[in-house]
Amino acid sequence: MKLNKQLNKLKINILTTITLSFISLHGFSQIFDSEQNPLSVKWRQINSNGFRLIYPSELEKEAQRMANTIAYIYPYVGRDFDRQKTSIPIVFQNRGTIANGFVQLAPKKSQFNTTPPQQFDSQDWLNNLAVHELRHVAQFDKITRGQAHPFPEEIYFAYLGASIPTWFFEGDAVSTETSLTHAGRGRQPSWIMPFRTSLLSGQNFSYSKAYFGSNKDQTPGYYQLGYLLTSQLRQEFGKGIVDSLLADIHHRPLRFYPFSQSLKKYTGYNTKKFYAHVLEQLKKDWQRQDEQTPHGDYKSLNRPSKIATNYYLPTALPNQQLLTLKQSKDEVAGFVVLNPDKSEQKLFKIGYQEQPWFSYANQLLVWDEIRYDPRYKQRNYSVVCLYDFSTKTRRQLTFRTRLFSPTLSGDGKKLLAVQADLSNNFNLVAIDVASGKITKTYSNPENLILQTPALNTDGSQRSWVGVSEKGKSLWLANEKGETVQLIKETNQQLSRPVFIGDKIAFNAHLSGLDNIYGVMPADKKIVALTSAKYGAFNPSPSNDGQSIFFNNYQLMGYEIATAPIEPKEVQPNHFVYFGEAAEKQENTGDVFRQIPDSAYTSTTYSPLAHAFSFHSISPTVDDDDRLGIALKSNDLLNIVDFFGGVSYHSDLRKLEYNAGLTYKSLYPVLSATFRNRPRLAYYRLAGQIQEANWRENRLELKASVPLSINAYNHNYSFLGEVGTSFTQRNFAPQEAAIFSKTLNFPMSYRLGFVHSLRAAERNVAPQWAQSVTLSYYNQPFDQHLNGDLIAFESALYFPGLLKNHSFVASFNYQQSSGVLKGNTEIATVYGYGQIRARSELKNTLLLNYRFPIAFPDAEIGPFAYIRNLRGGFFSHYENIGTETNLAQPKTFGLELRSSLNLLRYQPVIDLGVRAVFVNKVYNQNPILEFIFNYSF
Repeated sequence: MKLNKQLNKLKINILTTITLSFISLHGFSQIFDSEQNPLSVKWRQINSNGFRLIYPSELEKEAQRMANTIAYIYPYVGRDFDRQKTSIPIVFQNRGTIANGFVQLAPKKSQFNTTPPQQFDSQDWLNNLAVHELRHVAQFDKITRGQAHPFPEEIYFAYLGASIPTWFFEGDAVSTETSLTHAGRGRQPSWIMPFRTSLLSGQNFSYSKAYFGSNKDQTPGYYQLGYLLTSQLRQEFGKGIVDSLLADIHHRPLRFYPFSQSLKKYTGYNTKKFYAHVLEQLKKDWQRQDEQTPHGDYKSLNRPSKIATNYYLPTALPNQQLLTLKQSKDEVAGFVVLNPDKSEQKLFKIGYQEQPWFSYANQLLVWDEIRYDPRYKQRNYSVVCLYDFSTKTRRQLTFRTRLFSPTLSGDGKKLLAVQADLSNNFNLVAIDVASGKITKTYSNPENLILQTPALNTDGSQRSWVGVSEKGKSLWLANEKGETVQLIKETNQQLSRPVFIGDKIAFNAHLSGLDNIYGVMPADKKIVALTSAKYGAFNPSPSNDGQSIFFNNYQLMGYEIATAPIEPKEVQPNHFVYFGEAAEKQENTGDVFRQIPDSAYTSTTYSPLAHAFSFHSISPTVDDDDRLGIALKSNDLLNIVDFFGGVSYHSDLRKLEYNAGLTYKSLYPVLSATFRNRPRLAYYRLAGQIQEANWRENRLELKASVPLSINAYNHNYSFLGEVGTSFTQRNFAPQEAAIFSKTLNFPMSYRLGFVHSLRAAERNVAPQWAQSVTLSYYNQPFDQHLNGDLIAFESALYFPGLLKNHSFVASFNYQQSSGVLKGNTEIATVYGYGQIRARSELKNTLLLNYRFPIAFPDAEIGPFAYIRNLRGGFFSHYENIGTETNLAQPKTFGLELRSSLNLLRYQPVIDLGVRAVFVNKVYNQNPILEFIFNYSF
């Protein structure tokens, strides 16, 4: 484990950057953050009915609306759990452009990211968040019985994760959002399309694969899985089944697989058997729908793939070529030109997008990307980028903007985008293609949430989708400047209008499956343009205007197809609505119909005045694997972290008392840690070995500036850090005459830089990355001690021989003197701690080659779900030039690792074994190391 810690120190910045570069935070993703806002944000609060709404001042109007909304709907949301009241703070974040929402414990809070995505449900975004996230609040309260003592939140949170599958929490919340509103994801065919496609294509995924996902196939996702399972539970066993399950788990918590046991108690099925039972019912329902819905057969224009691959937004280029945004499980998103023979020309990779999007016209390509604030990651932007095919150059057109779905007119001269401000006001804006400046803002008097606009050939007409609590609507602004509503508010998933001849094509699910339709502005008549078996999306016209290219969803993802423009009548709607039983059981109608309009008192919220929020007394394990217990506090805005605790030194049979504080609001992150700890040392006196036992007080101080920026598919991070400490030792008189009583502020300095490319899902290690760290330690303030240490660490990652292979060369150097002589501050060879050193450590060269072996998606009963098998070779050198040379490594060998889920629990376990062979000059037998890590 010590070896892994040393190696992880090299990789931590790279892995953090890579994680930020490709995780998707789409709505309700339940990924918690610990990032901060800039100091310029002014916070306010509203307290009402047990809810405390904390929000930036720009959101006053929205906060008043949500204060009314949340207090009104919670009794409906929590009714079948018998939860009519609750107490929870809700933090509204408006500086970001990534849609998300979550509920957590430790500390108990909910967070709403207020900027909506460009494609979501057919209702108001914050309303949608409220009903879903409040259901999680009710779930947590049902298990914990509200605010329990003494400070158990972290333990409760861990227990929730261990005892109840995530699909149940999320599926029940989606069922609730669908049952209590006129919208909800349960009414969207595209949302459950991957599951339907796999079943109708003959793919019977195991329970674990459907739940945990796959590195090779499109799988339904645990939200979709959960919605279908909980819907079937309510249909077969009534409204009270969800409440009964959670109540039984609360009353009998200490069981193996408590959820599965409770499920069997009330239904007769354990979890896996109930999944198999539901699968059979889904097949019957979807096969019946398939038989009732005629569909066309569209030939794929792209080559088939053996792993999940998406070719988004096919667009015609000259010479019968197609431009598409390609993304797969072994390749990050990037633009590709598809030739008539289906061969591909790669253009360039791009960064993270809120949703796949681009627009092409007349040799110009525009798209949007997310850009993060270097320090305050709660603040990020959506910027517009441009690529010129004629000059083969790309550039970022706008900076620090909140612009979405940029679209070009057919002649490439005009550019339109959606703008969202910090008050959640939405407008369409015209942007100068050359400078990126906003030249005109179009009024939006009803402040509809605006989505996916389009321009006609000369830019004289524009179309867009508007969203309100009434539903989605399609709009047109004609040459005269008149605004016309082409499609009135509906629960259809209207998206991406495109001008095609005299029609506006768009996506909807009028027949119960997503397909492409057209509407005539003159008479507003809607016609069908495709009849795909699973789903059709993203239309664009051919160069001659006689046909369309579109995405035809298939088993492995979004493929490219074409169809002539031959309007047909809209087919009847045969959508299979799995939430029907739950909706009838709730029998509330739309809970947002009669929201009150009271004026709540709002006051200033001071982050410093609320810096301490104690929530948990939890077990801890320190860096030396010592067990302890700590009282923990984290404020609601992620500014102040505090702990105070005690740990047990089993080797000395004594206790250590410690406390720590981290303040993260300023540009530098400041931290202080105090430890009152026992110590042991041996010394020679009068020819005899003596033992010295003492206690010491140690205060450690650190200031660090962690910065990171991203541009396209490149990520850069920088770290500057300064640390010091003061140690006061309490010796017995004999030892006091030998040892220094104080260690006066030894200094440490660190500078680090990391560059990496955005990583694909199947990459076992970075393909292209560079990490450099320079550290220095000295004793400038202590006359009794002298010496310093300088350390240099590096890691250079390169693509391997095959796709997803990776080679890393890590060269590390240190030079030390005085009291620091003998310290180890660089990464060491595998097996270092078990090999007798022949000389002082000066440098290491670590060569590692890692590669995937297989992605079996193998379920071994209830014990393990094996996601992948990975291999690696290594050759490690130490003190090159004096102790080893390139022909004689100190250690070499191989490793075999696997990512898996054990016992059907959510954490991903990295389990492996490493065989380390040692150069014969060290007279050391081969070493076998076991590897165990985990992540959520």
